[in-house]
Amino acid sequence: MVRELRSDHAGESGAVYIYKGITAVAHWRQDVELLAFARQHGDTETEHLRLIEDWLPAERRSRLLLPWRMAGWLTGALPALFGRRAVYGTIAAVETFVDVHYQQQIDHLRQHGGPAGLLPLLARCQVDEQHHRDEAAALAGHDSPWLLRWWCKVVSSGSAAAVVLARRV
Repeated sequence: MVRELRSDHAGESGAVYIYKGITAVAHWRQDVELLAFARQHGDTETEHLRLIEDWLPAERRSRLLLPWRMAGWLTGALPALFGRRAVYGTIAAVETFVDVHYQQQIDHLRQHGGPAGLLPLLARCQVDEQHHRDEAAALAGHDSPWLLRWWCKVVSSGSAAAVVLARRV
């Protein structure tokens, strides 16, 4: 479970920085709606990070936090340059991946057991991520341009690769 928690820590660290990237661009563009979205979601991700850090000792966390933070910031800032719809599509893609990732961990804990309190923690985080996904997907709309669909595939693939790496380093 340490490897899984390390991947969660890396992912939540990256998520905090996704919203920092969105916030930076939204502030620059003076986009009040996007700022409110980023701050609300960013607060939730900051809480998730704190909860995961309570479970995972510092010496067991990923040693690649700087790259996770940079990747997160860019994953938020780049679509924000293209507008709200790009941000919402990106968030929906990220949270879709995160929902599946948490579900795999939850299924494992249900089948094999684990430390008391970890299953409810992961379930709580998953519910928040599902809410973020559903809200962002509704705001993004149904007909995404091809470039946004491609970007979302890149983001999903990058998230999967990051999990594999974070489990190891």
